[in-house]
Amino acid sequence: MQTFQLNGKPVSVDVEDDMPLLWVLRDELGHTGTKFGCGVAACGACTVHLEGQAIRSCVFPVSAVAGKSVHTIEATEDPILQRLQQAWVDHQVPQCGYCQSGMLMAATALLRNQPRPSDADIDAGLTNLCRCGTYQRIRAAIHDAAQALQRGTP
Repeated sequence: MQTFQLNGKPVSVDVEDDMPLLWVLRDELGHTGTKFGCGVAACGACTVHLEGQAIRSCVFPVSAVAGKSVHTIEATEDPILQRLQQAWVDHQVPQCGYCQSGMLMAATALLRNQPRPSDADIDAGLTNLCRCGTYQRIRAAIHDAAQALQRGTP
């Protein structure tokens, strides 16, 4: 039995210790906003937060999150995530949208650690892949969200 906090609520799952967190989130707990992309931690579609840090959940065993806090794209109370989601819409970032939940989670962790990132900071902090190639819009949206958050604009 594995017990951890998911989006601020305690959860327990009876699964094998080595089951990837991604499959626990999707198949056992019904949180399907986190996507499967590559299965080898290369693309970032499965990015979630563990204790505030962005991780690739497709290769992270559920046993490693026991007693810890995990946040997914469904964690809508996060003001940084909310502002980024609005910036994503304002800048028309998504095309196919598949990578976007992981991209948003990576961007949220970046802004939490670097409230005023440069383009180089964004490039270094977001190693997620977007097959549609919307990287310029992603950067613009992150800068817009960072500025809004600095101004205190919701």
